[in-house]
Amino acid sequence: MTKEQKAKYIDELAAELSQAGVFYLADTSELTVETINQLRRRCFQSNIRLKVVKNTLLQKAMESIDGKDYSELSGVLSGPTSIMFAEVGNLPARIIKDFRKKSDKPLLKGAFIDEAIFIGDSQLDALVSLKSKEELLGEIVGLLQSPAKNVISALKGQGGKIAGILKTLEERA
Repeated sequence: MTKEQKAKYIDELAAELSQAGVFYLADTSELTVETINQLRRRCFQSNIRLKVVKNTLLQKAMESIDGKDYSELSGVLSGPTSIMFAEVGNLPARIIKDFRKKSDKPLLKGAFIDEAIFIGDSQLDALVSLKSKEELLGEIVGLLQSPAKNVISALKGQGGKIAGILKTLEERA
């Protein structure tokens, strides 16, 4: 790669990183071509972009972005690195975990999810259990609706009892 090609690649990678709210760094070394193609296929089906990157170029791209601090991820940039760009925070973790049922790789090196940084393969279970924005919004709406439904049903139930008592008292008089 020439110096100009490297500079262009770093700029493109920096643009991708700055636009991405979610990306994972994984070690996909020692996977066969067939296995890596299966992983790429699963990623593509889940709307995740998977690409192999050179650590030094990724490091330079992360350093060139203003306003975001990726310094914690610098420590994991050794050996072969693949980067997974996604829209949903827990989807790459689910794919990695599911894929590791048949293989011991890919290993999670680190993840960046909406300004939070996760380091190491030990974080995989925590990342799988993260909820997407849509799931969280659904839970919040459900929690907000629940008390209102309880109040309305209590008022309807108590209102019926009061009306029944008043009607009985009226008939007695």
